Amino acid sequence: MKILLVEDDPQQAAYICKGLQEAGHIVDVAADGRDGLFLATTESYDVLVLDRMLPRVDGLTVLRTLRASNVATPVVILSALGEVDDRVAGLRAGGDDYLVKPFSLIELVARLEALARRGAASREGTPNTRLAVADLEMDLLRRSVTRGGRKIDLKPKEFQLLEFLLRHSEQVVTRAMLLEAVWNYHFDPQTNVIDVHISNLRAKIDLPGLSPLIHTVRGAGYRLSADVA
Repeated sequence: MKILLVEDDPQQAAYICKGLQEAGHIVDVAADGRDGLFLATTESYDVLVLDRMLPRVDGLTVLRTLRASNVATPVVILSALGEVDDRVAGLRAGGDDYLVKPFSLIELVARLEALARRGAASREGTPNTRLAVADLEMDLLRRSVTRGGRKIDLKPKEFQLLEFLLRHSEQVVTRAMLLEAVWNYHFDPQTNVIDVHISNLRAKIDLPGLSPLIHTVRGAGYRLSADVA
């Protein structure tokens, strides 16, 4: 594994670093929160070992900043603060594990290896969180939509409808498919709800001067495609 250790106590850092290296791992060390945050956001690591009480930027702030920046690297928090409230605060800030000082180095290594295995398995099974057709992009994590870099504000049902169209881009989707996927109807309610929402989507996405992306397939349904044919 490639591990980032953020620990301000030189003796403790040397001890942990030596133990991890003897276990066959590559270790980078940062002595304060600011340097740790820089390394964690500019380098790729399998796991992070993060002391909670750090100079310049404290450990929980580092952790919250990482998670807000969508850095999902597993993190083990090290701290002398071992009360239940302290551990809960660390986990809620985005930590994956919490180890109270003093701790066993063997246990730390075992926990890091377990986290790395889970992280690898999670990455292999992680679904795509970005959908796109031409210059239309949807970020499922941020719940945002842009076209040509311009943000588009959508209502919840409009977002769901567009997500379904994007997931089935270049395919014809029927009214029945849309009713079931977006409105959870397993019958035709004989309303114009789809027409209204498609019209609203077109007004926000297919602006004048832009190539239309939402196409009506007469007698069949709709298709989201950059191809106007």
